[in-house]
Amino acid sequence: MKSYATEDIRNIVVMGHGGSGKTTITEAMLQLAGVTKRRGRVEDGNTVSDYDPEEIRRQVSISTSVLPLEWEDTKLNILDTPGYFDFIGEVKQAIQVADGALIVVSGRSGVEVGTEKAWAHADEMNLSKIVFVNGMDEETASMAKVLDQLRDKFGKSIAPIQVPIRENEKFVGFVNVVKMEGRKFVNGEITTCDIPEDMMDEVNEVRHMILESVAETSDELLEKYFNDEPFTIDEIQDAIRVGTLEGSIVPVLCGSAIDNSGIQVLLHSLVKYMPSPKDHHAPIIAKHAITDEDIEVICDSNEPLVALVFKTIVDPYVGKLSLFKVFSGVFKAEANVYNANKDCRERMSQLFYLRGKEQVPVTELHAGDIGAIAKLQETSTGDTLCSKARPVFLPPIQFPESFMSMAVMPKKGDEDKISTGLQRLMEEDLTMRVLLDADTKESILYGIGEQHLDVIVSKLKSKFKLDVDLMPPKIPYRETIKAKVKVQGKHKKQSGGHGQYGDVHMEFEPSGDLETPYIFEEKIFGGSVPRQFFPAVEKGIQESIRSGILAGYPVVGIKATLVDGSYHAVDSSEMAFKIATSIAFKEGMKKATPVLLEPISMVAVTVPDEYMGDVIGDLNKRRGRILGMNPKGNRQEVLAEVPLAEMAKYSTDLRSMTQARGEYTLKFERYEEAPHDVQQKVIEARAKEVS
Repeated sequence: MKSYATEDIRNIVVMGHGGSGKTTITEAMLQLAGVTKRRGRVEDGNTVSDYDPEEIRRQVSISTSVLPLEWEDTKLNILDTPGYFDFIGEVKQAIQVADGALIVVSGRSGVEVGTEKAWAHADEMNLSKIVFVNGMDEETASMAKVLDQLRDKFGKSIAPIQVPIRENEKFVGFVNVVKMEGRKFVNGEITTCDIPEDMMDEVNEVRHMILESVAETSDELLEKYFNDEPFTIDEIQDAIRVGTLEGSIVPVLCGSAIDNSGIQVLLHSLVKYMPSPKDHHAPIIAKHAITDEDIEVICDSNEPLVALVFKTIVDPYVGKLSLFKVFSGVFKAEANVYNANKDCRERMSQLFYLRGKEQVPVTELHAGDIGAIAKLQETSTGDTLCSKARPVFLPPIQFPESFMSMAVMPKKGDEDKISTGLQRLMEEDLTMRVLLDADTKESILYGIGEQHLDVIVSKLKSKFKLDVDLMPPKIPYRETIKAKVKVQGKHKKQSGGHGQYGDVHMEFEPSGDLETPYIFEEKIFGGSVPRQFFPAVEKGIQESIRSGILAGYPVVGIKATLVDGSYHAVDSSEMAFKIATSIAFKEGMKKATPVLLEPISMVAVTVPDEYMGDVIGDLNKRRGRILGMNPKGNRQEVLAEVPLAEMAKYSTDLRSMTQARGEYTLKFERYEEAPHDVQQKVIEARAKEVS
């Protein structure tokens, strides 16, 4: 493939609900463009984009694939993204480098949650949009129903430019509403035909939609529209392109990827109506790596080099692949580039573009194009590669935070290897993270949802030969006291020679500060306990609070005061006073009304209005306290405090309750006393665990 100029490039992200046919459409595109001789099938595991063993096994896309092809002297970089919500990180990477969005809708299922999310992602990055209604070969597919849903959800920007033609309940062609001509699919070719008489009402209604959208692109066309003057074909097509670039028009096409119907017209429309990188990008505001001043990055091959690494692929055999988009300048093979984020130079061994897993060498890539480099030493996802003469940081990719958590338990003694394997996977997936819980000593794996975590476990096994189990993480409870008591702790032992003697009288009471484990004071009068033993007493407190008497959880929020005691001139020692303090601590905890504390989380749930009742009811069942509600457009944010123990698998439950339309954030707020029945259950479970 030759090197393409910026204006002859289209970077198109393909998005839509899971199962709408995105990968099948990309396969049809590759076949029509002559890249492949036969179209792969998801069911057969032989598609170009779904090449990962996990994708083949699950028969769904879990990673974004770049699929460059040539059509009408234009290079299209097709970015095929997963439709399942657990892999939102892959979508975020793709939309960061796309200039237009192809949103795929099932002709049978219509507008689904994934359609709404795809639209929102495109709006987030100001991407031009084209909708393709797929699966028109199915008997239950209805273009009219889908158009009604699209208009209802997304407004007047929806501009259908095709109406499907059916004969004997089969999809055999379409009406080009712009040119008012019929088209039929005959032996893989498109032939012109008359518009069926019984379709004229439907066609005229759709044409009215287009003319209405076209009229709003300029004052001149609006005046012609109101004066009932006809638009020329060129005026309509030019207005569709202008409107598509501005976002005021979203062309809607239809077809069936399963038999390549309508894909040729789709490719033509992507070239004709979608923006090049130069059309899409206003100057991007980057930060100068040294002065921190704002720098305009213009998508032009004559500008200094600036490229963003938007995705990393880690393979234990091939090594690391860094995928990037050139935002300005020309990226040349065998060149040295500067990594502004890591403040280092990286040597290019070879430059290529990826098509699925295939690596095709190239000598240079112009502004707007997408390529890949192997085995960069320091570079990771989100880094900016640029000229040392103008070191800049491009805006980072905004990934959603992961709140679904499970403890990672090795099946064998592979703790070190597991840590390495997880670290390698985190290089390519920035929505996963691993933290070592200092309290429970567990490695906690965070992901977007259950399917995401399941894929991580599978990749550990397939890529790194590591077997792990995922278990619900332990809840880091705490213990404290509610009453003030005075107790004595005495340690006396005689075993020949020097004995051991330590005697302390201590007061234990709540400190009022649950964020601080303990406060230690001494109020000794008359030297009943010599000053040199005070540190030993405090050391005894430090060691004792590691394990409370109820269930062995750490103790917080106590004040310990040394008020009296006694010592022996020969037998007293630091060790003796430390042991005496430990005895006093246990006795004090028993008498001072010990209680179990549970962690409380602040939860913010954002949902459409119609799900408010279900969400609030569910939070109440989880012992949550609703603090308030904030309107956010046509959505509501519910704020609540909920015990962390009740939030296990909330990601899955919220998705089920809201048909995946709900989102939430969660952060630790504080500790508070758990209800008595909860305390009893935790204590009993802990006793079984220890026994």
